[in-house]
Amino acid sequence: MTEANNADGAGKDTFRGKFARGLALFLPGIFLLGFNMGTGSVTAMAKAGAEYGMSLLWTIVASCLCTYFLINLYGRYTLVTGEAALQAFKKHIHPGIGIFFIVALTFGIAGSVMGVMGIIAEICYEWSKTVVDGGISPIYFAAIFVALVYFIFWNGKTQFFERSLAVIVAVMSASFLINFFLMMPPPIDIIKGMIPSLPQVSAGSGGSSPLVIASMVGTTVFSGLFIIRTTLVKEAGWTLKDEKTQRNDAIVSVGLMLVISAAVMASAAGTLFAEGIGLSNASQMITLLEPLAGPLAASIFAVGIVSAGVSSQFPNILMLPWLLCDYTGSKRDMTLPKYRVMVFLISLLGLVVPIFEARPVLVMIVSQAFGAAMLPVTVACIFYLSNRKDLMGNYRNTLTSNIILAAILAFSLFTSFIGVKGVWKLLLT
Repeated sequence: MTEANNADGAGKDTFRGKFARGLALFLPGIFLLGFNMGTGSVTAMAKAGAEYGMSLLWTIVASCLCTYFLINLYGRYTLVTGEAALQAFKKHIHPGIGIFFIVALTFGIAGSVMGVMGIIAEICYEWSKTVVDGGISPIYFAAIFVALVYFIFWNGKTQFFERSLAVIVAVMSASFLINFFLMMPPPIDIIKGMIPSLPQVSAGSGGSSPLVIASMVGTTVFSGLFIIRTTLVKEAGWTLKDEKTQRNDAIVSVGLMLVISAAVMASAAGTLFAEGIGLSNASQMITLLEPLAGPLAASIFAVGIVSAGVSSQFPNILMLPWLLCDYTGSKRDMTLPKYRVMVFLISLLGLVVPIFEARPVLVMIVSQAFGAAMLPVTVACIFYLSNRKDLMGNYRNTLTSNIILAAILAFSLFTSFIGVKGVWKLLLT
């Protein structure tokens, strides 16, 4: 009997070990997914679905393909050279480039921390009205989530970060996929959305298809994603023999990004667009969806948005210390007092919007302006580095890769111009 129990236990341990090892192969990709799929992405995809139906689905596909290409290219650079992105910029281009990314990403992330937590608190407040008369004040929700994120950080180990994020991402993914099946538009609309086109905008609506496309691309093809990718690849200890693992990890990450983004768009298209109702921000989805799809769908969507916000908030607070470690080449030990204080202060920014009753959407939009300015520089840097024979040897870019990179660079310049122009116009009105 004892032998049988031992054998059964060994079998379970073997299964658990295999599962843990299998999950570990995709943790860097899951981390990137959680980082990228925040409330900004959800709002952009939901707004596009509410105003244009599924006609801009092709934009999600194109931006995810660009993201995969750049993730894979930055990851391969680290596999070949063993250098993270900021180290490479500092050593092979100019130290000022590395400092530029640290400053720009920090400003952008600071705005994102404030905006994301503001939106999470606002959504929870709207949802709480269905349970408690008058709802629960947003500041309480903000304080709870700030404490939760900082508690996860306090553990200090990258693997714990990634596994915690994997759970949050799983909840987010399940929530949006369930909503997709509850509120999906006609399949023919989904198929038509794969054909590139610019939807018609009604006169006087003030809408702009190029601006919407630019915002969708900006939330998906994010510079910080590629910088952090090199750090995660280096942290995982991957080398050239792990090139297939690195590529498969990127496929899983971007594949889930595509599915979740499309699910959010479809949920809005199948309800708000079908009823001719527009959308200004993510929190509106809760109040607008309930009469159209029922309280269950609205609650599930709320869980998805909150999970998306928390999943992006966690990498956000880690961004500055990770960038500093990357730039200086120092060990990434998040238990050091200086990093714990740094992250604590960044976390407190999440209370700014609820306390001062600022406009979270405006804060998010301004923070995205920094992202728009960074993308062309990000593409240009890897264009230069990945073509240097002394660094990449036989792994230099092929002609096809350079053509694709040139196209992405041109498009990033266009979207940056549109994005910065749109933000500037918004700030002046």
